[in-house]
Amino acid sequence: MTGGPEERRPAGRPRRAPRRGLLIRLLPRRGRAAGPRRTARPSPARRRLGRLQWRLTLAYTLITLAGVGALSWLVIRTDARSWQSAEYEDMHRRAAVAVSLIYYTDAGIQLDGLYDDEATSAGARVIVLQAHGGRLRRLFTSRGPGVDVGAGAVDRIARRAMTDDDTVSTRARTGGGDPVYLLALPYYQDQSQKTAGAVVVAGAPGKGRAEHQRLEVAVLSGSGLLVLLSAVTGYVLSGRSMRPAWEALDAQERLLADAAHELRTPVAVMRGSVDIADTDPGGLHSHLPRLRRAADRMTDVVDNILTRGRLQAADAFRPVPLRLDQLVEQVCEELPVSRHTVTTYLEASVATADPALVRIAVRNLLANALRHGRTPGDPQDRAEVEVMVRGTAVTVADRGAGVDPDGLPGLLERFRSEGGGAGIGLSLVREVAATHGGEVTVRRRPGGGSAFVLTLGPLQRSAGHRRAPGRSSPPGPS
Repeated sequence: MTGGPEERRPAGRPRRAPRRGLLIRLLPRRGRAAGPRRTARPSPARRRLGRLQWRLTLAYTLITLAGVGALSWLVIRTDARSWQSAEYEDMHRRAAVAVSLIYYTDAGIQLDGLYDDEATSAGARVIVLQAHGGRLRRLFTSRGPGVDVGAGAVDRIARRAMTDDDTVSTRARTGGGDPVYLLALPYYQDQSQKTAGAVVVAGAPGKGRAEHQRLEVAVLSGSGLLVLLSAVTGYVLSGRSMRPAWEALDAQERLLADAAHELRTPVAVMRGSVDIADTDPGGLHSHLPRLRRAADRMTDVVDNILTRGRLQAADAFRPVPLRLDQLVEQVCEELPVSRHTVTTYLEASVATADPALVRIAVRNLLANALRHGRTPGDPQDRAEVEVMVRGTAVTVADRGAGVDPDGLPGLLERFRSEGGGAGIGLSLVREVAATHGGEVTVRRRPGGGSAFVLTLGPLQRSAGHRRAPGRSSPPGPS
């Protein structure tokens, strides 16, 4: 249904030139929606909600980072101690085997068993030192690759083992600065059972350190991915937890936008009429119809905005068993007397619906048909509207220029009226239908015009049809 709003001015009373600019500034331009200006910058409330979401995400990420960091440190430290302990156990085994292979004869200390044993021929370097006159001399050094440890470090740990008469371990560095583990175990003279020297084992932690470093990389990489995943999850969860706040804010902004958008036109009309009448107080009566129409429009605007507020409040929807035909009949009877023709065909039906919401939706469909459904070529610019109730469907048809069914989604959007209207009436009808589990459709009528069909929820009872008293009753809109 297309067409512009009804614009009438008193005959024979031209507008005064000084006031024309004022009306141009106040009235919206025809042919485009007079909606609020859209800016890319979000409102302060939206920015605060956005900052709150990022803060919740940061808090969730930091908590996860602290927990994962502590767990990673514990795993890495435990693994380091584990492979270090394993390395020292292997060195102690080699030292014990070497001590068991040392024995004395009349010819003195014998080390021949050390040369062929696996414990002293591969792996860590084994050094046998003997105390001689306050000094330590090397009697044996295992063959094969090994760490190059300075003599001073070897002598020091050997003297400590001989003094403590126990196993001693420590860390040192090679001449090239590489780390090395040292372990010393004293051995005794067979006859006197006195400490005769010490066996020192030097082990390089290369193999164990490499494995430990691979574990560190795996743990830290996994921890980083876990923290990143927790950040994304925290952002999503915080967004979902704040969804009611976003929806409430969106509802509030939509309500304010609707109020500003809807009230702008009638207020501008009333202000312009008052300004014109102020220049000619004697002709005030000629402006009263225009002021009355603007006041009626403001009343409709307030009702629509309050209805939208009810739709946005989930607990305000109160469906009850409703005689749909009687409600539609009451809405039609409440229409002001005009030159237009409204014909009804009503079937007795009961649907579960909210009476106040359905009343607003039907009234908006009627207002839209009366405004845009003028019959082309009618000299009196009248609208012929037919209203039919069948089951849970309310059909409002006219003989206007017609509407393309494919363009219905655009007409049902806020601020998308193509005929100079406010653009909220049909969008409100769609929301009322969706709240009741129904829909709004449109079809072309043979012979011209369009038929809007408001379908509510499931039908409870249908009992024949009846004619509305005082109105003509055709078979219904085709």
